[in-house]
Amino acid sequence: MLEIRNLSKSYGKKVALNNINLKFDNGLYGLLGPNGAGKSTLMNIITDNLKADNGEILWNGMDYQKLGVKYREILGYMPQQQGLYNGFTGKRFLNYIAVLKDIPKKEILLQIEESAKKVNLQNELDKKINMYSGGMKQRLLIASCILGNPKLIIFDEPTAGLDPKERVRVKKLMQELSSKSIVIIATHIVPDIENIAKEIVILKEGVLIEKNTPEKLIEKYAPNGDLEDVYMNIFENKEENSFEKNN
Repeated sequence: MLEIRNLSKSYGKKVALNNINLKFDNGLYGLLGPNGAGKSTLMNIITDNLKADNGEILWNGMDYQKLGVKYREILGYMPQQQGLYNGFTGKRFLNYIAVLKDIPKKEILLQIEESAKKVNLQNELDKKINMYSGGMKQRLLIASCILGNPKLIIFDEPTAGLDPKERVRVKKLMQELSSKSIVIIATHIVPDIENIAKEIVILKEGVLIEKNTPEKLIEKYAPNGDLEDVYMNIFENKEENSFEKNN
């Protein structure tokens, strides 16, 4: 279980997170909110890339910062923008990530093969990354995130740039992962999570607005509508909304 208690973070006078309290157990969660809502700040604190001003994060009841290497072993994180080494092959990049995750050397090759297969890159690993399309690079980042079978997986816009077929494949993968892990997905593509999310977390200006099932959110905010209608009704300024809707 991941538990967030009284978490706050400010940048000067700008409050990015204001006393956030959340609990997650195994399942898939959507993280929604407009730009500046605090999503990136929250993800960076959970992944220990940023320090909070106040509050704590617990993994199975223990302070995550005290877990050290053990926390890194259970964590998989795919940021929205991550530099790739274009001179590396896909296999070399995944090997590099596996070493950073402290995956035992004897397990690395099998882990690489399994992760690549899950994102349909198993036949592309010997190519240099500069030969990859944008969608292939995105799938490589997903494969790197799930190396080591992490118990806490955080994706930031995982399906951006994927064609429809690969988007469906990745959605199924995320759903499979959530049966044994906590999967948190920050996205602007509502259909990617509406039918598979256990709960939706909605942030606005650093404040937790809602954490509930898609069905209950629709019932409360958009009867006879969908999750995008929920978003539109919570955030009245539609210009903030950059969600994509399947046609």
